[in-house]
Amino acid sequence: MGWGISRLIGLKAAVLLSVAYFFHGLGATLISFPLIYASMIAMLVCIASHPAIDLPLLLGKASDGSFPLWSWIMFSPFLLFIHMFVLLRRFVKNEPLYTEIADGVFVGGWPSSVEHLPPCDPAVIDCTCELPKSPTLSNNAYLCIATWDTRAPQPSQIESAVRWAMRKRSQNKAIYVHCAYGHGRSVCVMCALLVALGLAEDWKAAEQMIREKRPSISMNTLHRKSLEEWSKHLLTSSKRSGESDVSSVIHSDYNRK
Repeated sequence: MGWGISRLIGLKAAVLLSVAYFFHGLGATLISFPLIYASMIAMLVCIASHPAIDLPLLLGKASDGSFPLWSWIMFSPFLLFIHMFVLLRRFVKNEPLYTEIADGVFVGGWPSSVEHLPPCDPAVIDCTCELPKSPTLSNNAYLCIATWDTRAPQPSQIESAVRWAMRKRSQNKAIYVHCAYGHGRSVCVMCALLVALGLAEDWKAAEQMIREKRPSISMNTLHRKSLEEWSKHLLTSSKRSGESDVSSVIHSDYNRK
């Protein structure tokens, strides 16, 4: 269940190692060594992204969306591969980069430049751990919720993202929630945000609301489990505070702050 990226990158590691072995047999060691290194990095990512481990901090992405030099050097086979793969997939797929789900609330894929952002200078919630924040987005309010592809943000991360987005909405800022393609991680956070904004009764209704406008979304079991846990936490808070619904709990929390 939910192996996703682990299987894909594990397969990549096996293929790279097989090709390296082939070239080594031909005596082409200068070619085989880089392939062996790329295979080792892919296997490390495969392990770190497994649901039982789920360690997105492995890649070293900072809270400002940048990668340190050591990460670019050490994980270059993986980071460059993902970068090119995302851009190639975007070129091949006939799909809008982002979709407006409600007034001033957008969900979509990785904005490689400011030109790929929705209008209205939105505040950005980045749900990727493998893609850098573009330097051209330096003027946009930014929050990183680092998560592996096909994995789900933790309920606490979802709550942090919702609180941050609600503060920006109170300042009349548009919100753009993105992951690599705008199909899973970002949709998971967007479901919670729609509930908090009072635009959906629960995350299931929010998912349907998003699907009607962006049919290609594909939340998996891990996304739904994380949202369910997030919802239970807020419902428990609602009972303790005597509030009538989830959104009122969140709104009251902002008012206290």
